[in-house]
Amino acid sequence: MARIAVITHEFDRFIGRRGLLLRRGSPYMLFDLMEELQRRGHSVQVINGTSTRPEADIAVLHVDATVTPPEYVEYARGFPFCLNIGAADISKRRVSGAVIGRDDDWQGPVIVKSNLNNLGTRERTLNRRSRRAGRPEPFPGAGVLGSYRIHASLADVPAAVFERQDLVVEKFIPEPEPDGFGARFWLFCGERERCTRHISPQNLVKGNDTIRRDPVPVPDELRALRRKLGFDYGKFDFVMHEGRAVLLDANKTPGSVGNLSAFLAAGNANLADGFEGLIRQVT
Repeated sequence: MARIAVITHEFDRFIGRRGLLLRRGSPYMLFDLMEELQRRGHSVQVINGTSTRPEADIAVLHVDATVTPPEYVEYARGFPFCLNIGAADISKRRVSGAVIGRDDDWQGPVIVKSNLNNLGTRERTLNRRSRRAGRPEPFPGAGVLGSYRIHASLADVPAAVFERQDLVVEKFIPEPEPDGFGARFWLFCGERERCTRHISPQNLVKGNDTIRRDPVPVPDELRALRRKLGFDYGKFDFVMHEGRAVLLDANKTPGSVGNLSAFLAAGNANLADGFEGLIRQVT
């Protein structure tokens, strides 16, 4: 049985205020995965910050921010093996295959997004908690985009948007369907995975408004991109456009809340098998 360490930011709340695994109280999918691994006899310890270093056979770098601060990456290197140590930067400019510039010849609709994951809300939350504790902001200057903005063409995007480093412009390419629009979600841990195509009546597809979902294969080019981006565990959001896979978002700390909870939980045993496969490689 392995000793597992989950490395979180000092001001993250991976676990609810009760502070115990094996009790509901976390917004993260990894919480459910760790519960399953505990049931199998593994031990799990959640680490807040970098001030202590418990003995562990394997760790998971689970700092819920777009760019993991360098001190956490260096801390993670001190463990025998750490998942996602290569996935420290998931900014849109690094991961998205749909980002375009003002001089691109794209003729279709576009969408303006934050370069930060989840509209920058996690950075704002961590900054607020840090200020309350009398500490410097870990992500100074991180702004929050209120919502995505869709434009009919590149020409409709205000010129100032292209000057801002905190924003990106992407091709807006949901997969059209007779009853709505599609997007694909690939969950993985080690060699185990689950990939589904979600159909929504909304052109901006989110998990909670799905009207149906179907299993789909993972394109080889996406597997290659996963290796390049350094992901051992996480979730990729992508679409198929003109016969190729286009990655839209890569998440190293996927959540498990709302209407998706039961859907995600159904794959926990499979993903736990993948985690145990990684354990066998390093112990």
